[in-house]
Amino acid sequence: MKILILCTGNSCRSQMAEGFLKAFDQNLVVHSAGTKPSKQVHPNAIKVMAELGVDLSKNHPKSVDVFLQDTFDYVITVCGGAKENCPTFFGKVKQRLHIGFEDPDEATGTEEEIMAAFKRIRDEILRDFFRFWRKEIVTNYE
Repeated sequence: MKILILCTGNSCRSQMAEGFLKAFDQNLVVHSAGTKPSKQVHPNAIKVMAELGVDLSKNHPKSVDVFLQDTFDYVITVCGGAKENCPTFFGKVKQRLHIGFEDPDEATGTEEEIMAAFKRIRDEILRDFFRFWRKEIVTNYE
């Protein structure tokens, strides 16, 4: 099964979701991408994922254009804020889903408050992507 997770910068939410799905099931082929990829995966995303044993340190943001010729079973958008435009994927897709999250990169405050925002979003992604994995992957494809 092939899954593509999309957001704008491919530096936080989509990277975390990719990491979780790969950790849940090594048989899944999971990629993430963005419409305007950042230069690197956000260091705070790497830190909070490492706390749960998921290593994003070798990941890098990719453009959605890299995947336009591929076929996916699922394309999942993870943008969440009203001021964000969710990316559109024009490649071949069996199912499209939206599982939205706030962008932790927009968090402000002290370092502790910013890290708390990254952890909160990480935990929301873990919860919602575990539900997706259990419902869609385990139930329908195994």
